[in-house]
Amino acid sequence: MCLTCQLTQKKRMKQFSIAFNIVLLIAVAVLYYLHFSGTKKTIPATRTAVSSGKDSCADGHLIAYVDLDSLNNNVTYIKERKKELEAEQKQIASEYENAYRQMEADKNNFLKKGNAITQKEAEEFQGQLMRRQQEVESNKQTKGQRLAATGASIMENIQSKLKAYIDEYNKDKKYSYIFATGSGVDNILYKDSVYNITSDIVKGFNDILNKKGK
Repeated sequence: MCLTCQLTQKKRMKQFSIAFNIVLLIAVAVLYYLHFSGTKKTIPATRTAVSSGKDSCADGHLIAYVDLDSLNNNVTYIKERKKELEAEQKQIASEYENAYRQMEADKNNFLKKGNAITQKEAEEFQGQLMRRQQEVESNKQTKGQRLAATGASIMENIQSKLKAYIDEYNKDKKYSYIFATGSGVDNILYKDSVYNITSDIVKGFNDILNKKGK
């Protein structure tokens, strides 16, 4: 007996895992799309200082940078949201795998009847199995969309909180530019650690989130 679920299970599980890993990457890497990237639009203004040989700091243009990898690894709020997404991903994956295991077990039990299986019984069982498979796939898709929406919501939430904090932080520091560095976003060929304000941002962002109760 040819059963579609048996032939496609491994392929679907691989696709399922890849899809949710992409969702997690989007949610966890949210900081790469935040306030810092917006400052790049004003970068051309520094070319005058560079071409004229003037020190941008001498003109009052203070520059700093933040390492986004460090933020991701040290801001409690972000780490907790990541764990939540991972937990939900594992739960969905577990339910998906268990559903296919149960269908496989039911199929094997049915086949144990051997020659006693009539054509009508075989067709009915095949139809039932196909319907169950469709339900499992539909359920996976629904929960996958829900997880993606959760990831997007987390992204927007972190973006809003970080932007608010950066604005407040910069009221005293008065930086003209705050650059972002990190995996996949580091376009700075050289950076002096003197201008690294990551530890300040991590500490302050953690403090303000803890005070607000997240």
